[in-house]
Amino acid sequence: MEPTPGHAEVEQPAAKMGCFGFLKVMMFVFNGVIFLAGAAILGVGIWVKVDSSSILSFLGNMENAPTELSQVLNVGYLLIAIGALLLVIGFLGCCGAVRESKCMLMLFFIIVLVVFIAEVAGAIVILVFRPLADDLLNKVGTAAVQNIRKDYGQNPDITGLWNTTMNSLKCCGFYNSSDFVGSPYYVNNNNRFPPQCCPGMNSTCTPTGAGNTTTITGCFPKIKQLINDNTVVIVAVALGIAVLEICAMVVSMILFCRIKSMGVE
Repeated sequence: MEPTPGHAEVEQPAAKMGCFGFLKVMMFVFNGVIFLAGAAILGVGIWVKVDSSSILSFLGNMENAPTELSQVLNVGYLLIAIGALLLVIGFLGCCGAVRESKCMLMLFFIIVLVVFIAEVAGAIVILVFRPLADDLLNKVGTAAVQNIRKDYGQNPDITGLWNTTMNSLKCCGFYNSSDFVGSPYYVNNNNRFPPQCCPGMNSTCTPTGAGNTTTITGCFPKIKQLINDNTVVIVAVALGIAVLEICAMVVSMILFCRIKSMGVE
């Protein structure tokens, strides 16, 4: 039996309202996740700034460190800013969808659009200035080796931080075991390396033992290897975030237009 014209007219608005409700729910869920992610990033940023024993704090106080490094090490402030921004975005998206506020939805759209443009610009800058980043890393490496040879085995804070880093990453020195040659630890222990440079050996770590160990490498090469091994994951996450932002902008604009057509302020 064919539906009557009146019955079809009732089903059409109901279908539209169902789709509208689904978009509201999706908007709330997505922005709830964004809000929680913002809170987590904000917490990490605050922790980085207050944790004086962190590797970032150590690099910032390292002698002979390149002046450009101080700008890079403000990552704590960057994380705090990003976390706060995500909290605002999540709040605007959730409240805008629940309260059907055109003002909040439009403000949400504008902020996400600005963030998306900034991310694209940042990616371009990183690609363009990649040689400068390599030069900065070389300067950091030189300063780190000088720091090891001056303070490792003599300064408890520096020694403890390097030991923690090497134990966590299963690495030895910044580049390799030769970074410790001439350090207070090396001199005071009859030309021996730290035990982290000879994993699995019960005896003291001699230059011969460290040279024969093929399973250990410097912390800097280890970090580079970790990044290279996870490049696909990093790119996938970045693309996923970009797609999520585009979808969020589309959904917010659809809701905005729908609410506007309904005459809701």
